[in-house]
Amino acid sequence: MTVHDRGPQRFPRIAACGDSALVIELSDQIDEETNIRVVALADDLAAKPIEGVVETVPTYRSLLVVYDPALVRGALLARLLQARLAEVSLANRAQRRIVVPVIYGGPVGMDLDELADMKQMGADALIALHAAAEYRVYMIGFAPGFAYLGGLPDILHTPRLAVPRQRIEASAIGIGGKQASINSVPGPSGWRFIGRTPLRLFDPAREDPFLLRAGDRVRFRPVGADEAAALDAASVQGTLAAEWESL
Repeated sequence: MTVHDRGPQRFPRIAACGDSALVIELSDQIDEETNIRVVALADDLAAKPIEGVVETVPTYRSLLVVYDPALVRGALLARLLQARLAEVSLANRAQRRIVVPVIYGGPVGMDLDELADMKQMGADALIALHAAAEYRVYMIGFAPGFAYLGGLPDILHTPRLAVPRQRIEASAIGIGGKQASINSVPGPSGWRFIGRTPLRLFDPAREDPFLLRAGDRVRFRPVGADEAAALDAASVQGTLAAEWESL
């Protein structure tokens, strides 16, 4: 049931998602500008809460708003969200960028050489291309802490596997279609994987279990065997600190 709809081709659109959530669609396209608006609205609702709103979940082009129907009715909340969206400022928003160390290739990066052959380049050239880009975390989803990244160079766009693998390890660095990713927990996947990072995107023992959030920037930094061993040891000991850069 649509709570607020300006027509099939007009945005924003607000629609009911069950009896205790609304979804605010800002576009039917995936692009950075739309995602910036999604994240800005989520941040604004966190900074200035609306009574009854329990949680927000940013996605590529929409925001899920979970609410308590005993505290606020969906129709009223839709009107409040519409007004809030019109007021949200995109200027002077705090940003952060993480530098993610990557061990390219190896057992977890099992697709590196095949992918390099597909792109008619050497593995070193593919690594340099992948690491030279800056990525945006468009959303966290699929699994706890799993990061969907935009910004993958066009030449590295690659279809997913026809038959998904049953288990890919945590912290694997992947490519699927036009997207890049960082795995958070072990699980099945049809993406192609070119490396891994010692960083843990999801750790329930941390004060904040999730390392990344929607809107973060990511740079990948290739590391050699000796540094990889030291980073892996620090990760096991729980002393590996993420490297953040202010933007």
